[in-house]
Amino acid sequence: MLSRVKLAAFAFIVLTLPLMGCDDSKKTTAAHAGTTTQAAPPPARTYHSRPDRKPPLVRIRTAAHDTAPGDVFIAPKMVVAQAGPMIMDNRGEVVWFKPLNTRGVTDFRVQHYRGKPVLTWWRGHVSNAGVGDGWYVIYDTSYRPVAEVRPGNGLVGDVHEFLITKNDTALFTVYHRLAVDLSPFGGPKEGSIWDGIVQEVDIATGRVLFEWHSYPQVAIAESYSPPPKAKAGAKAAPYDYFHINSIDVEPGGNLLVSARNTHTVYEIDRKTKKVIWRLGGKKSDFTMGRGTRFAWQHDARRRADGTITLFDNGAAPPVEKFSRVLVLRVDGTAKKAALVRSYHHPKRLLVPFEGNAQLLPNGDIIVGWGAQPYVSEFARSGALLFDVYFGQGNPPGKDADTYRAYRFPWHGRPRDRPVVVVAGDTAYSSWNGATDVVRWQVLAGPAAGRLEPVQTVAKNGFETPIRLKKSAAFYAVKALDRGGKVLGTSEAVAPQP
Repeated sequence: MLSRVKLAAFAFIVLTLPLMGCDDSKKTTAAHAGTTTQAAPPPARTYHSRPDRKPPLVRIRTAAHDTAPGDVFIAPKMVVAQAGPMIMDNRGEVVWFKPLNTRGVTDFRVQHYRGKPVLTWWRGHVSNAGVGDGWYVIYDTSYRPVAEVRPGNGLVGDVHEFLITKNDTALFTVYHRLAVDLSPFGGPKEGSIWDGIVQEVDIATGRVLFEWHSYPQVAIAESYSPPPKAKAGAKAAPYDYFHINSIDVEPGGNLLVSARNTHTVYEIDRKTKKVIWRLGGKKSDFTMGRGTRFAWQHDARRRADGTITLFDNGAAPPVEKFSRVLVLRVDGTAKKAALVRSYHHPKRLLVPFEGNAQLLPNGDIIVGWGAQPYVSEFARSGALLFDVYFGQGNPPGKDADTYRAYRFPWHGRPRDRPVVVVAGDTAYSSWNGATDVVRWQVLAGPAAGRLEPVQTVAKNGFETPIRLKKSAAFYAVKALDRGGKVLGTSEAVAPQP
């Protein structure tokens, strides 16, 4: 029997990627399915040296100042020329971009596996209601596949969460269709629901270690989402009454689970698999203090100081004027929730689906605005330190987006070679994913095997244009680090005609 975790190489091909997300309203169904009436591809960055890469245009709205260390990690999708995991610096310049031939990519970030930093994301395809059918991938610092993770027990991996634990296990979300009589709720008698599942597997073996189901522990009546219309049998869409969208590990080992459609965050006992408490929603075990109520939320996380952060969408349908990131003090003894602070975008963005908040080691918080194509970093005080936009100005659901956004320090050393193209009197050099290149050294000569250094320039963005000082039959470039060490050398090329 084949292991569910395949330690094997797998390649991806360029293709525009639709997606996605976390709103099952009819208004955004077409967007989640990836359909678009746009006749021409959206505008994109283009490169002489890498014409196969077409990342979205990026506009810096607030220049980075006093930000935390590291690069920005997003996975642009929907209305983009190409979609896939992307790392960019504070200037909006691409560090690494990988177009994918999938029906979805989400939750691109740095995690740790076997004590080493790795890149992880979900890939697969997604339904009109934002329910994923796929698996999870792990790449090393050379951008090579290390492992892929698939659920056990005949289930499939959902888009919303893939979390590697300190024990090298993986926690992820699953949606599973169950037959349920929905007539008490105005739905079909021969109806069905999406059961929200948390599964944990050992990454190395694929063995299932833990599995929790929302149904029947969480009653259908807890949902704020309207049931599907009373159609007969298989024609009726499953009722997404729960919509699980994040999992986090509590300090004691229990699980913190967010369910969008019940407006609730749950603590789940890791041993008994019972709900310990509910925060928010119709059956909250906590008295919700002023400013703490949330709706259609995402990305609930327990922080080191004991607070809980979450992305309060407040839509869709809208129940608030704008979306917020909430930092909540949750007193488990007194059963009271208090607002510590909140953050919102200067444009008062209302985000109908997706979104996240990452608390950074220096106290800053970086926010991915989901369906609204913005990424922002705030100081603890609320001061805006960085804001970037990568959309086309279309309404949410018809624009670019990223499910989540993060900032991480990252050192990538690709195994392929740098690339150079010479057109006219200019050489264009790049090395997708190489983070330690500081300068480019140009080599020139009468033959591919007879090249000598002729000039050195500072690296400038993903692709560095270099005005050549010497005419030659062949050129190559060497990538140099800060100390002048050669990190890689391109092939020798002749100038383009």
